[in-house]
Formats: sequence, structure tokens, C-alpha cells
Amino acid sequence: MGRHLIWDWNGTLLDDTTLVVQATNDAFASCGGPRVDIEHHRRGFRRPVAEYYAEVLGRPLDEAEFAVIDKVFHASYRALLAAGCSLTPGAVDALEEWQRAGRTQSLLSMAFHDELVDLVKRYQISEYFSRIDGLRAAVGGGTKVGHLIEHLRHIGLEGPDCVVVGDSLDDAVAAEAVGARCVLVDTGVTHTERLRATGLPVASGPAEAVAFILGETGLPPVQTVA
Repeated sequence: MGRHLIWDWNGTLLDDTTLVVQATNDAFASCGGPRVDIEHHRRGFRRPVAEYYAEVLGRPLDEAEFAVIDKVFHASYRALLAAGCSLTPGAVDALEEWQRAGRTQSLLSMAFHDELVDLVKRYQISEYFSRIDGLRAAVGGGTKVGHLIEHLRHIGLEGPDCVVVGDSLDDAVAAEAVGARCVLVDTGVTHTERLRATGLPVASGPAEAVAFILGETGLPPVQTVA
């Protein structure tokens, strides 16, 4: 079992899926696209995000157009987040339980880094993490693999030392790339059926994920994610 836990943020520790879908619809509306509901989003969302957008819009997007749409998304998301959002039920309990077990944990998100750090401070959970890493780029939407590799370099651990907990197929792909174990939670942007199709453990939230990890002598090996 991994001795270090790497948490995802959006949809995993932060209960913001409704906000994400609203902001996504604002992004689609800005370029004449259709609206999607949460069910559609959870069944279709994937990274790179530009590929998901292109599928919904029914046409390819070049980098320049995606950058414009991405700015609309983040402007809308920030406004919605400012109106109020909570941590995922059981998130703090999960962080405390892992800490009580004498394990270390960190946070790796594709949210913009400075905003992520401020949010984690606002929710008063910074103390639980040995390191917090967000996206240090002007445009988001890419995959997490390279960011996880860099995160591991900074915390001085190898993939097999760690368990990744996240809500998306991209978390599973990133874990597989570095040889980390992975537990998925169905609280975020990916439908439960898609998560279970990976063959990886799927928990109902952060607390159940931690309970599963601590209760196992070993997690199932990461499988290739379609």
C-alpha cells in the first residue's frame, strides 16, 4: 500500500461539480454551443478538455479559440465559487483520519495554483498537506500526467509509494503513468459507471476512499484506462 496520499481537488475534496457544469454551459453559450446537464457532462467529460468541448460543439477547436472559451469558463466559475461552495461531505474527516494513521498527504490539482492555495487556506485545511500544487500556466484543460510526475519530484517520492484519489479518468491515467495506486470517488465530474469500468476501486466520497485504503493490505494494480 502507498504510504503517501495525493488528493485531487475539484470534485474530490471540493464539492463543485454543479458549479463546473454551470460554468461549462456559460463557456458553450459564448460560442453558440448547446447546454448540457450534469448527467451528460459526467458521461462525456474528459481531458484534454478541448476534445470534450469539440465533441459537444460538433467542430474542432484550435488553441486560440479554446483559450478564449477557457477564459469564459474560469470567469464564470470564479463568480459562482464566490457565491458559495462547500467541501465534499466527509472531506475533513478523511484528511484527519489519514493524518491520524501517521501517513503524509499532498494536493495536486489542475486548478490555477495561486487560486488553489487561497481556496485551501479559506477552507482551513492547508495544514494537512505537505505540498500543494496547482496549474502554473495561463490556459488549462490538459492532462494531469506531467503535473503528477513533477509533483512526485518535488515531494521526493516514487509513484509506487503513493495512492492517488480523484474523481476523473484522468486521475487514473496519471496514476497508471507513474505506477501509483488509485482510488476513484464518484462525487465529481465522471459518472460512476465510467469509473467502475476502469476496474479500480470506486468510493462514495473521500472518507470511504481513506477507509478503503487503510483497510487494505494492498490495492488492485492499476489497469490500462480506455
